[in-house]
Amino acid sequence: MSHSITLLVLQLAAVILSARFFGWFAAHKLRQSEVLGEMIAGMVIGPYLLGSVSLGILKGPLFPLQEGLIPVSSELYGIAVIGSAVLLFVSGLETDLKTFLRFSGKGSVVGLGGIIIPFFLGSTVTVLVLPSVTSLLDPTALFLGVVSTATSVGITARILSDQRKLSSPEGVTILSAAVLDDVISIIILAAAAAMARVTLEGGSAAWSNIALVAAKAFGFWIVCTAAGIFIAPVITRGMKRFESLGMTAAVALGIALLLAGLSELSGLAMIIGAYITGLSFSQTDVAHEIQTRIRGLYDLLVPVFFCVMGMMVNFRAVGEVWVFGLIFAVTAMAAKFLGSAVFSLFAGFTVRGAVRIGSGMLPRGEVTLIIAGVGLTMGAIGSDMFGVAVLTMLLASIAAPPLLIRSFSRGGPGYTREFEGKEQESVSIELTFPSERTAEFMLQQTLEAFREEGFYVRRPDSHRMLFTLRREDTAISAQCRQNELAVTSGKDQEQFVRLLMIEELLKLKDFLSGLETMKSPDMMGAELLIGMFAREDALLKEEQEEASQELEEDADNGDAEEQKQGPA
Repeated sequence: MSHSITLLVLQLAAVILSARFFGWFAAHKLRQSEVLGEMIAGMVIGPYLLGSVSLGILKGPLFPLQEGLIPVSSELYGIAVIGSAVLLFVSGLETDLKTFLRFSGKGSVVGLGGIIIPFFLGSTVTVLVLPSVTSLLDPTALFLGVVSTATSVGITARILSDQRKLSSPEGVTILSAAVLDDVISIIILAAAAAMARVTLEGGSAAWSNIALVAAKAFGFWIVCTAAGIFIAPVITRGMKRFESLGMTAAVALGIALLLAGLSELSGLAMIIGAYITGLSFSQTDVAHEIQTRIRGLYDLLVPVFFCVMGMMVNFRAVGEVWVFGLIFAVTAMAAKFLGSAVFSLFAGFTVRGAVRIGSGMLPRGEVTLIIAGVGLTMGAIGSDMFGVAVLTMLLASIAAPPLLIRSFSRGGPGYTREFEGKEQESVSIELTFPSERTAEFMLQQTLEAFREEGFYVRRPDSHRMLFTLRREDTAISAQCRQNELAVTSGKDQEQFVRLLMIEELLKLKDFLSGLETMKSPDMMGAELLIGMFAREDALLKEEQEEASQELEEDADNGDAEEQKQGPA
């Protein structure tokens, strides 16, 4: 046991250090998502590459290859699973449930197109190319179909913010469609996991059972979400009596892990329960505080999850199916692009706007890895198909940014005339401050003011000072770049945003004026207070010195009297 624990500690050290370094390098040097760097770190140090090298101090490799479906130790994989639960819990907290429930227009149309076409094309190409897969209900076909539907909006949100297009008609539609894609992908994952279990246990998942399995997954989703929405405020009110937001965050995370375990026991994926819990707490008034207090845990465990996912890439197995991997990756990317773009044409966008939306829906990220990881753990897919999913994610995430930037570089509106007068160009309000810390302070004050106005604040990228704010159909972005604060909104919201920021600037000015008052020579000034305390301290010292002198004089007088009287 001592050797196993020591090995686990060293493994965690290697995973954390390598994941953070590779993630930083990918984000700051390669201008790519940190997820890519963290996964590449796992591939490099994993059991299929450097991790298999024997070390004399350990009398064996740091990451010995394990027998079975998971190539890493069960202890390390268990920590990674907890990381995936924390990831989905935070994703649920960041989901704007009110906007999702009320959104029934363009985003829903685009989101459905980004789900239906990729799922069926991904499953179909798997059946057509792989001889071992003979049915669309085969577990491999099901899971690769679900992998094709996943979307990662973090990369897209970063690009849209840099291009100042986050509040454009295309930007708002992409963000709304991505929320719908995440929810439907998780529901489809639940149905696919239940059907795969039936097949793997020797049964047959006929088409007649698909509706029952989907209804079970959807019913579990609806019941738990509805119950959570009503129960979460009660729990938070009860926790407030302890006057500890840290305790509230811990209880919320504990409930997320509890519901994740119950989801797994009920035959669904563990991540579903964690996501539902986050979604339930997202509408409480302590949602932002919960996110803030578990951010450290998130930054620690989530990179471990992505790094461990990278360790599962078997280069030899992927090399045997690399032709299918490229075919599937291209098909999945084309299906996502075409599905979102074609359906956006029916939502009122032109071909130019459709290209922008299709490019924005291309990136893949954490949801892809979670789906593939669930399939690998269940035995629904092997290490070769897991590698195919990773390859798809890498290619899509690399190809999406230049396509999106190029599509927006060609000016002109991407919507039809029905948008004119309703959708306007975005404007950016930029303020420069003396220091980066002052700009960040002003950003936090501005975000709090938007929250008081009923806006829902979301942070797509946890490592950048970039925030998206939504209230019904209004979308605003706020970003801090060194000592500059930039707030981007639609032109129809410009006056509201300017007034709000002016009000916060006046509050900041009053605050600074108060500090200046503390320096002025009046009765409330800090200098007078310090001087008063200094004078009191000096008087106290003088009194102590006078008392000491009196005591010494009394002692001297006593000695003189004793000498005059002589010995008794």
